Amino acid sequence: MSDLAAGLLQILALVVALGFAWKYLGDYLARVYESPKHFRVERLLYRTVGVDPDADQRWPVYLRSVLAFSAVGVLALYLLQRVQGALPLSLGFPGVDPALAFNTAASFVSNTNWQAYSGESTMGHLTQMAGLAVQNFASAAVGMAVAVALIRGFVRKGTDRLGNFWVDLFRTSFRILLPIAVIGTLVLVAAGVVQSFASPHEVTTLAGGTQAVPGGPVASQEVIKELGTNGGGFWNANSAHPFENPNAFSNWFEIFLILLIPVALTRTFGRLVGSRKQGLAILAAMTTIFTLALAGVWAFEAAHPGTASQLAGTAMEGKETRFGVSGSALFATATTGTSTGAVNSFHDSFSALGGGIVLLNMLLGEIAPGGVGSGLYGILIMSILAVFVAGLMVGRTPEFLGKKIQAREIKLVSLYILATPIAVLVGAGLAMAFDSTRGSMLNSGPHGFSEVLYAFASGGNNNGSAFAGISVNTPFYNTAIGLAMLIGRFLPIIFVLALAGSLARQQPVPVTAGTLPTHRTLFVGLLVGVILIVTGLTYFPALSLGPLAEGL
Repeated sequence: MSDLAAGLLQILALVVALGFAWKYLGDYLARVYESPKHFRVERLLYRTVGVDPDADQRWPVYLRSVLAFSAVGVLALYLLQRVQGALPLSLGFPGVDPALAFNTAASFVSNTNWQAYSGESTMGHLTQMAGLAVQNFASAAVGMAVAVALIRGFVRKGTDRLGNFWVDLFRTSFRILLPIAVIGTLVLVAAGVVQSFASPHEVTTLAGGTQAVPGGPVASQEVIKELGTNGGGFWNANSAHPFENPNAFSNWFEIFLILLIPVALTRTFGRLVGSRKQGLAILAAMTTIFTLALAGVWAFEAAHPGTASQLAGTAMEGKETRFGVSGSALFATATTGTSTGAVNSFHDSFSALGGGIVLLNMLLGEIAPGGVGSGLYGILIMSILAVFVAGLMVGRTPEFLGKKIQAREIKLVSLYILATPIAVLVGAGLAMAFDSTRGSMLNSGPHGFSEVLYAFASGGNNNGSAFAGISVNTPFYNTAIGLAMLIGRFLPIIFVLALAGSLARQQPVPVTAGTLPTHRTLFVGLLVGVILIVTGLTYFPALSLGPLAEGL
């Protein structure tokens, strides 16, 4: 079978599976967040943390809960890494260096999973399971909770209450993420992914030498790494490693897990706001951008530009033969279109324009379909901006889902849009400004700049994938990218929850003949255009110095 045919069959199977999951999982998620009932284990946890599950929170209280929970997570994960050498299942690894421990703690709590280390030579089994895997669940649940709080802002009227963060957090963890993760782990184990507590095995290589091949609880971490759009690999090679991703089926299944919840949440959104057409419109905008990105990456990689690729007849540098160009392009688009950051091929080896598109995916804000929760609230922010632009063109107060978009709302939207570019561009600018930081670049010229820009785009947008070709395990990069990850995660959340509180206080306005329908094709096109234009105006100068200069 040709690579083209195999790729098209993968996409067809993915569309069918996601279409089925979109309906049933999307409806299930809506029931979870609407249910007045609390499970016994949930009530026990509420009593343990001293929370009244029936008491809704105002947006500042909801926000303080998010920030406090995340701050405790950063501190706990930092300390766990620092004392790793004195803990069981450490595999003999010492405690992690302070700068790297901070970077890793910020990374996993912010749902970024940027890794400036090799997992197989740095983290013991206990740190992987009790630290990194736990944050894979927790950070994903935080993102989904914030998205649901924003939806409640559209739905509720005349109130300052957005729900209870702790209820949303525990329900997301125990009713959604954990059951799917258990099933997904069994599927991955059946597909050949490693799941053990074995110490590294000494094997003899073909050259006659020895090599230590590590095992570990990989499948259980792999499933939440993809399901929670986290992306941190058990091994440095991530999903290109045959123990994490052994064959074409496991590759397809991991892509399915990456897209599962972000896609299903669009139906959840439609159900909760009382209009499934609104959810379909959001899904259509996401799908349009995803399709354009996939077509571009696949086309540029299949064209294999460059003398070496032309002589070889294909562009397989940095790609696994068991996945081919199509499987690599699909995985790269999925992982950068969401906030996952897992890789089954190395983006630094992509063609200049193919790599430029996966970089652009992140700079778009990862909203096609985006991270779990963060993708939905990101595209809803852009929807408000699109409605505002339309209102300016026709000269009337913009409305979205029955709520007026006034001065306070558009100020919060503007701050949200500016937050991540500041983290990305300031960080990249500082990295290029000094000889000592430029010394980490292993390539010069436009490609070297692309590597630096990609690193901060990945951190600031909470993606976590790397362009490679740059030494980032240094005090500067560990600190700078760590701060970019925290700013890119929590500053937008502040503006999202403030916006949700502002919307919840409003009374809905009736639909009139002048109201812009936001569930039709016209609005989908407007939304896609606004997203592309805003991103272009923000990042075009930087992109022109990197992948565009190299590619053209």
